[in-house]
Amino acid sequence: MWRALEAADRDGGFVSHAFPELVVDLGEIRMNYAVAGDPALPPLLLVPGQTESWWGYERLMQLLKDRFRLYAVDLRGQGRSTWTPGRYTLDNFGNDLVRFIDLVVGQPVLVSGNSSGGVLAAWLTAYAKPGQVLAAALEDPPLFASEIDPAVGPGISGGIGPLFEHWNIWLGDQWSRGDWEGARRSLATGLPPELLRGLAVMEPPSEDTGAAAPQNLLEYDPEWGRAFVSGSVSAAVNHEHMLSCVTAPILLTHHVRQLDPVSDRLLGALSDEQAARACELVESAGQRVSYQSFPDAPHAMHRIDPERFAETITGWYAQLRL
Repeated sequence: MWRALEAADRDGGFVSHAFPELVVDLGEIRMNYAVAGDPALPPLLLVPGQTESWWGYERLMQLLKDRFRLYAVDLRGQGRSTWTPGRYTLDNFGNDLVRFIDLVVGQPVLVSGNSSGGVLAAWLTAYAKPGQVLAAALEDPPLFASEIDPAVGPGISGGIGPLFEHWNIWLGDQWSRGDWEGARRSLATGLPPELLRGLAVMEPPSEDTGAAAPQNLLEYDPEWGRAFVSGSVSAAVNHEHMLSCVTAPILLTHHVRQLDPVSDRLLGALSDEQAARACELVESAGQRVSYQSFPDAPHAMHRIDPERFAETITGWYAQLRL
């Protein structure tokens, strides 16, 4: 029988950050978050991707705190928020954010999400309460590409899926195995070589931590990876239907990507074909979509090149005229 795991139940070796951290009880989970900026400024909700805690936005928050009231969250299963074995689904993540907007923000918000956080930003524009979301920035989201059998383009097994599976095998649900050294050592033989090459471009390598796991992975429940590879995370959410239900303007930023010429593996978050279909569906829903291609940008631009992402977000917001 599973039980929820709070931050106090885990030895995550948490570290301090530049912005104070707060916690809100949402019912099933306690969500950790940080805030910055004057409360009178337009509210912007920042939603991290898989393996990222709220503090991946820390440098961006320094750049945007004079323009927006910022709320950066740890999703369930990440950071200091509650880990919920067997309960990692887009609907659960999304409804956590719906409650967060109600209980913490208390007014309609702009949303910016990276990677799977970008999929959740799209989810909010389709399924949140009417009027909760003013507009959403989807930063290199794996639309279609994180599904098992997508309507267009390659799915999770033909993209980054083997990496998520690798983490889950070696680290285990809730870090029950925790063999970081084995996971690190076996990467070269455990993943397709073209995926390793693609990851080096999507996520420029940082200093090798050797025997110590990176802080962001220590704060991440590897069951997330299994939920994506098995398809259980999106079993009740069809991306094509979700995008056809969007009710707010969208910014879609599309970063480094290519299809491997030998294996046809997608090296990137989503293909050109998938991005085009996403834009078509948003427009068919009667919403404005701004598509911005950054083929030289890393997957997590907000973290690796925050100045460029800050300029992108503020420029887009200036054109919204909300």
